[in-house]
Amino acid sequence: MDQTPSTRDFSPLYPPLFLLLPVIFIIIKHISSLSSKRRPLPPGPRPWPIVGNIFHLEKKLHISMTRLAKVHGPLISLRLGTQLVVVGSSPAAATEILKNHDRLLSARWQIKVLPHKSHVLERISVIWNPTCNDQWRSLRALFRTELFSAKAIESQATLREKKSSEMVKFLTTQQGKVINIGEVVFATIFNTISNLLFSKDMIGLEDQGLAGGLKSLELFNAGAETTSTTIEWAMAEILKNKPVMVKVEEELDRVINGGPMHESEVSQLPYLNALLKETMRLHPAAPFLLPHRALETCEVMNYTIPKDAQVFVNVWAIGRDPTVWEEPLSFKPERFLGSSLDLKGQDFELIPFGSGRRICPGLPMATRQIPLILAHLIHYFDWSLENGEDPATLDMNDKFGLTLQKEKPLRIIPKKKF
Repeated sequence: MDQTPSTRDFSPLYPPLFLLLPVIFIIIKHISSLSSKRRPLPPGPRPWPIVGNIFHLEKKLHISMTRLAKVHGPLISLRLGTQLVVVGSSPAAATEILKNHDRLLSARWQIKVLPHKSHVLERISVIWNPTCNDQWRSLRALFRTELFSAKAIESQATLREKKSSEMVKFLTTQQGKVINIGEVVFATIFNTISNLLFSKDMIGLEDQGLAGGLKSLELFNAGAETTSTTIEWAMAEILKNKPVMVKVEEELDRVINGGPMHESEVSQLPYLNALLKETMRLHPAAPFLLPHRALETCEVMNYTIPKDAQVFVNVWAIGRDPTVWEEPLSFKPERFLGSSLDLKGQDFELIPFGSGRRICPGLPMATRQIPLILAHLIHYFDWSLENGEDPATLDMNDKFGLTLQKEKPLRIIPKKKF
């Protein structure tokens, strides 16, 4: 006998099914609506399976990222293995990342091979603390009140002058010898910081080889390496551009007039300060600042940045953007004379120290010490390259890293002027 059920056997189910259909339709429509509202990721090159966009990048990442931005736009995304990376390369993108979405994009990316160190970083690090938590805020407040407040910075002026004078005395003993100017400046700044913290020098100016072993200390490394890198680039540009050298020497002679130099006189040196801004524009010490991480998924410039994406700002690209700067590859300090652009993180065309809650905490000290040291180097010495090399042919290639240093360290010969 045929046991196949007839349609009449299911007739009691029809009314409930018809009642469920509108509900199912509404759910499907809601899911589709959410999906359609979700913005796409920022554009970028198509990634390869497993390795992502590794093969789209060259050794000098700042140059690779700048080229990709020219193709795909000011906000791009890539995959480095499984890690999503987002890079902003325009003042508008920097504003969105560092100002408008600062709270959501202010976390720090953690090195995957050291997850067990996160709790240590939370206790001792202002720079690498994973989040802007209470411990980070306490450390930041300590820096601001004890080391980098306006009152503290003023009280430290005598120490900075003393260390700059000691550098001049040391260089006087090295006349006619080839020196690595970056290492001498590093030691000078390192000892300034060590005297602030421990009231003693920790490295001899003549023991330049010791610097590398001390760069693991966060505050020392962040302050000394970035500052010495900036001064080394400034000296290279001055040597390479003779008219710039003449102008800054004339300004120093007019203001200092051969006597002892005081930090208070730096504000009377507009061309020197313009020269330093131009150096930081062309050669930012940290080409991508430091890596940020998205705490939550957010929308930036009509694109989605997912939670835990690694986020960078390519300040090297911004400083060389022809839509922002006239003749961007030319070293022209004059562009900053009379300009209101400053280094405090509010002018996103020029943010070598970053911006927002993760701005470099040592900014107040750096903006005092960098021009003071550079002024001493220029005012008290004439400089020449080793082996009689023509300064006009000086190699200006850089070496990519967390700090953007000269590929070939600047080795120069001092000669005391007076």
